[in-house]
Amino acid sequence: MEPGARLSPEPLTHLGRLEGAEGQLQREAEGGQATPPWCWFRSNPEQIDPIRDGVRRYLQLPCDRTVLILHAKVAQKSYGNEKRFFCPPPCVYLIGPGWKLKQEEMKAKDLTASNSKVCGYMGLDSVGNSHMETQKLNFEEQTDSKEFSCAKALYISDSDKRKHFRLVLKLFFSNGQEIGTFHSKLIKVISKPSQKKQSLKNTELCISSGSKVSLFNRLRSQTVSTRYLSVEGGAFTASARQWAAFTLHLANECCPQSQSEFPLREGYIRYGSVVRLICTATGIALPPLIIRKVAKQSVMMDVDEPISQLHKCAFQLYGSDGMYLCLSTEKVIQFQASPCPREPNRELLNDSSCWTIIGTETVEYTFTEGLSRIQDPVSPAPLITALELTGGGDVAMLEVQGEYFQANLKVWFGDVEAETMYRSPKSLVCVVPDVSAFSCDWRWLRYPVTVPLLLLRNDGLIYSSTFSFTYTPEQNFFTGQPILQEIAQDSSDTLLDTIHQEFTRTNFHLFMQS
Repeated sequence: MEPGARLSPEPLTHLGRLEGAEGQLQREAEGGQATPPWCWFRSNPEQIDPIRDGVRRYLQLPCDRTVLILHAKVAQKSYGNEKRFFCPPPCVYLIGPGWKLKQEEMKAKDLTASNSKVCGYMGLDSVGNSHMETQKLNFEEQTDSKEFSCAKALYISDSDKRKHFRLVLKLFFSNGQEIGTFHSKLIKVISKPSQKKQSLKNTELCISSGSKVSLFNRLRSQTVSTRYLSVEGGAFTASARQWAAFTLHLANECCPQSQSEFPLREGYIRYGSVVRLICTATGIALPPLIIRKVAKQSVMMDVDEPISQLHKCAFQLYGSDGMYLCLSTEKVIQFQASPCPREPNRELLNDSSCWTIIGTETVEYTFTEGLSRIQDPVSPAPLITALELTGGGDVAMLEVQGEYFQANLKVWFGDVEAETMYRSPKSLVCVVPDVSAFSCDWRWLRYPVTVPLLLLRNDGLIYSSTFSFTYTPEQNFFTGQPILQEIAQDSSDTLLDTIHQEFTRTNFHLFMQS
């Protein structure tokens, strides 16, 4: 739930986002407990239902398995015999305690660890019946208990005429048991970085404030020298293997030095803007920076056009006199630029201070065998992207929007199953359960009740999501005299029913927040 949700000026119910796996990487690495990132309000415990009881146990002690895919938004096409490998390379992280638990179960059955290792292949989605080249993934366990692999040799040739494509990830255990097939988001194909001045009339390649980007440096244009801006051990580094996604914000020009949260500014990033780079996995931020355009190892100080994908840029420390973000082997340092003798609006840089910027995407699939031991593949794993609420009162309907939905899925609000209707592979519609389903003391509730949204497959497989639903009482309802405290404990059922109607139906409302 977003800060300030309880103080919303409108008496509505909140649809929010929970912390995803990407945001939990650093917390788990620092020894944080794997507790649910939501405020879950347990429903009536006296109602006995095996499926519901299994969901309750899962919510109390989740044992998720998460597949996290990171990739670039655009890919440069290869021509002839050349192979322009995707940069940064698509990465896969396996996160969550469920992976180790599953592997321990398999070891106990097979008495060997070799059959429980996770293997995978990644490639482009096929065109028609054609078979696209795939790359084998070798997962390695990292110090923070997550497993990591990347596909460094993927490319798209000029024989492929598509303007967009997806990456396909196939995972299985080394004993041959299939885990599932997972897809990336759409990737746009470009021929080469645009050298023209970008126009906001065509914004497909422009980079907007609040979007995720990756930064890499390539000395003397050599592929083998590529290093990516990353975060390790709480410090910024230049890694040859792993890259980090950073949220790029337009900084508050009134107080850009503020290290606290600053108001988000909408719009597209332009050269000359003051920006903040915040690591999406750790939350660590660089100081305020001025983003500059680079041409032939010199910074163009007087350019203010929009920034495009795969542009070369430099980052000047805000308030400094020509100090720029620079790499030195694996360290990130500062470099002092020198004035250009012939052109006063330019400053001279070295190769290590020139960065290539590219937009990135993250897609996250989370599932668990919470109710039974599932042998079938977990795919197609549903992916929730948005929620849309309609109606209110006695009949509030929630449309769950996303991808890869099937008719065998049900929407659950916490441990309460909602009546669900399958509309299409991109839409499920359900009836919002009444707040009384979550507490036997629903008549006296004076605070919001937040529950996570789940999808359950008909064989008991649980798909978690980063979305939550909050039942919020109307604030004005409690101003003045404490009406509910004046009600005697021996009040009649008729009076309680009236309170139920007035409090639950009238004072619990619905709204949406992105």
